[in-house]
Amino acid sequence: QVQLVESGGGLVQPGGSLRLSCAASGSILSIYTLGTMGWHRQAPGKQRELVATITSGGSTNYADSVKGRFTISRDNAKNTVSLQMNSLKPEDTAVYYCAANIRGAYWGQGTQVTVSS
Repeated sequence: QVQLVESGGGLVQPGGSLRLSCAASGSILSIYTLGTMGWHRQAPGKQRELVATITSGGSTNYADSVKGRFTISRDNAKNTVSLQMNSLKPEDTAVYYCAANIRGAYWGQGTQVTVSS
């Protein structure tokens, strides 16, 4: 089992920035290395969508809607993944979920991001 705990959500004005962090823990991490990690989001009334992913080697992938504004990074030694979000827009409002692959897919509980004036 792997536990993923997100932090860093909150309320921010349009144009502002937030940094989300996610820490993975669990005994399996002493045996296996985390694979691809990422962030997804789900806005009210919409399906969950991929925001960004990063492989264990550092290769990244972004949704077109966040390219140039969001940056995903990870620390393999600490089993953490972060999402730096700049130039936030009201349409970025959603619950953001951390995800990780290690012998299966795991999800965090989500953290709310609200972009509003």
